[in-house]
Amino acid sequence: MDHSALLEEWLSNWRRSTGGLPPLGRTYTVHEQAEREIAVDRTLDNLEAASLDSIVATFARLACVALDIEDHQTESLLREDFWTVALDLASQARRLDNSVSTSDILQACRNAWTACGLEALLGEPPRLTPPVFAYSMLYPYSDNYLDNPNISYEAKLRFSARFRLRLSGDLAPLEPLENIVWQLVSLIEGHWPRQTYPAVYDALLAIHDAQEKSLEQQRRASDILRLSFAKGGASVLADAYLAKGSLLEAEQRFAFGWGVLLQLGDDLQDLASDRERGSHTLFSTAAAKGTLDDLTTQTLRFAGAVIESLEALPKGAEHLKELLRKNSISLLIAAAGEYSNFYSTDYLHELERYSPLRFSFLKSRKQRVAHWLEDGRMDQLLCYSLSRRSAG
Repeated sequence: MDHSALLEEWLSNWRRSTGGLPPLGRTYTVHEQAEREIAVDRTLDNLEAASLDSIVATFARLACVALDIEDHQTESLLREDFWTVALDLASQARRLDNSVSTSDILQACRNAWTACGLEALLGEPPRLTPPVFAYSMLYPYSDNYLDNPNISYEAKLRFSARFRLRLSGDLAPLEPLENIVWQLVSLIEGHWPRQTYPAVYDALLAIHDAQEKSLEQQRRASDILRLSFAKGGASVLADAYLAKGSLLEAEQRFAFGWGVLLQLGDDLQDLASDRERGSHTLFSTAAAKGTLDDLTTQTLRFAGAVIESLEALPKGAEHLKELLRKNSISLLIAAAGEYSNFYSTDYLHELERYSPLRFSFLKSRKQRVAHWLEDGRMDQLLCYSLSRRSAG
């Protein structure tokens, strides 16, 4: 399927996602939520006192408690496979550019983890291949450049036009940023040759096209729904192509839909910063007009369609599918709970019944975890882990 067909199919799914709240899994009593909150606090206490060696295991356990997942395979995936990917990415990123920041590495890790999750769902071993590393690092370099308010619109257009030419073929770099970005594209070309895997480069050009349209949207509002779907869908579809090289139709359909859902979840999570910057998203636009009840319900119903498409992936292990199901719904519910002033009281009360943790608890403990991360400890942890790996 081409990108336009996938976009139209998922837009059609969105338009059909009407009605009341769909089934969202099991509900929790206040007592059950309180019990889980005690477990979270105990895990956070362990985090404060943990050695650098045990912090990763503590974070993995924290994620499983928050999602109400009691599965050793999932915890092992988060503790071992995903942390190995993070270390590989950090090591390669600092060889590429020794000035790269920890925040840029963590931003790249989010995409690498998405790609590695896709690898596992598509029957591939979850690992950081050269194209997955390259695509993940393109985000800190190209996206952050295009989002930088201190860079002129004209300079962004020039960079974007030259980046498109590089994605389409060979082009000599003219400046340090281009030199790094061009190297990353070369890594992809070395793993997936253009002649043999043209769909990989079609996918990269599709996400670049969505980036350019997003850049224009910063200057004036356009078709927000279509742009959000195109950008989110193309981003994760590119992840899937970079993970496997070629895809079946069912794999394309799921990857595009999952990308749209992740984009919607990010837009809800970033509501405050988007409103502050004046960025136009479905959620920031709706928040300016009234409550987000109906839009969030439609998003949750849409999530059901994405989860249904997951079942067409025969090579994905059941524990991975269950992690994705729970995480997709939990992400949206938790984000809604963070912005209680944009929802009706009754609606929030109903949503909270499906959350393993109460919204007030999530808000307060999010600040505690953020303080821990901002205290420089994540950088210490990466440096420590990389030095241990080198010594070993």
